[in-house]
Amino acid sequence: MRIPSTQALRALDSFARHGSVWRAADELHLTRSAVSHQLRLLERDLGFDLLERIGKGVALTPRGQRYASDVRKALTVLGDAVTRHAGTGVGGSFSVSCTPGFASLFLCTHIGEFRQMYPDVALRILTPRRLDDVSNAEADAFIAFGVGNWPNRAVELLCEISFTPLCSPTLLNKIGGFSKPADVLRANLLHLGDTEDWARWLALSKVENPDTEGGIFFSDMNLVFSAAIAGQGIAMGDELTSRRALSEGRLVRPFDIAIKSPRSYFLVSEHAKAAHPVLEAFAGWLRSKLSENQR
Repeated sequence: MRIPSTQALRALDSFARHGSVWRAADELHLTRSAVSHQLRLLERDLGFDLLERIGKGVALTPRGQRYASDVRKALTVLGDAVTRHAGTGVGGSFSVSCTPGFASLFLCTHIGEFRQMYPDVALRILTPRRLDDVSNAEADAFIAFGVGNWPNRAVELLCEISFTPLCSPTLLNKIGGFSKPADVLRANLLHLGDTEDWARWLALSKVENPDTEGGIFFSDMNLVFSAAIAGQGIAMGDELTSRRALSEGRLVRPFDIAIKSPRSYFLVSEHAKAAHPVLEAFAGWLRSKLSENQR
């Protein structure tokens, strides 16, 4: 039996309590579209309608109300369990496979806090070859970057991201600033794997006939950011992994134009491991850190 994602259940619970998508989005620190997406996915997984349109708004169906009530009880039980075990009784070895960029640019800058909260957990961080790879048998859970399609796995949306050009102040001064989007073509375009993100951004910015095949290609986001910080070109980055570099002034954002990525970060695990005490503790801590980062 497929268990719906915790994120989707939390979206339903929040919507049921507040009666609106925007209030649920505010509580969960998500966009309204993300909450709506979670509710649609939950309806698909359950096979029945949770919502019905009433006038210009939406409300829970009678069956949706009954299901939301059951979900609320279940989430309360899970929350109580995490509270009872937080920092006490949660221990053992636990391995998390995480995309290199997320691991080095976000996770590794906060992971010491998790160790302080759960000192009996021996945490191991692994990196996969592909951003959407969840095949490593040594991993107990995965932080993967993809479209959310991992059949027969427990999947929870962690965060959606948008990409925008980022460069060093040194490069910006060297070029003389960017007055229009087409000016990015005066610098080396730094690519992660392929030209998809740059092609989409240039199309959105209405830059005509751009040559996206030029520039420099990297296999790791860390290398992309290292080159950008060193003034070797301009990269496509997201605020989640580049927040520290932006706040410290090592990178700047020359344009407000951003493209929503078709992929997001997800927490993925086997159903048999979804209730693992360490996974529950790690997932709760990770949600908290991501929420803080989005404020």
